[in-house]
Amino acid sequence: MAVRLRDHVSLAPTEDGLALLDEDSGAYWSLNPTGAVVLRTLLDGGTSVEATRRIAEEYAVDTGTARHDVDELVAALRSAGLIVPAPGGP
Repeated sequence: MAVRLRDHVSLAPTEDGLALLDEDSGAYWSLNPTGAVVLRTLLDGGTSVEATRRIAEEYAVDTGTARHDVDELVAALRSAGLIVPAPGGP
């Protein structure tokens, strides 16, 4: 699932992960380090399966929990209109 940030959404690293700013609405979101790993993986062309594997390995959580968390975060980012499918993606 290749994704990109929607136009007019900015991304900035923070001490605690990533910040996303919707420049159209002024709404701001903060991702913790785990969320940052997921989003960076997807923006770099990785899949949710790869993001799940990275979370399970880096944070010593079981794959089922990691998969649930990845799916929830991706759904929330899509619902908020922050990410969209990348060109050529599904």
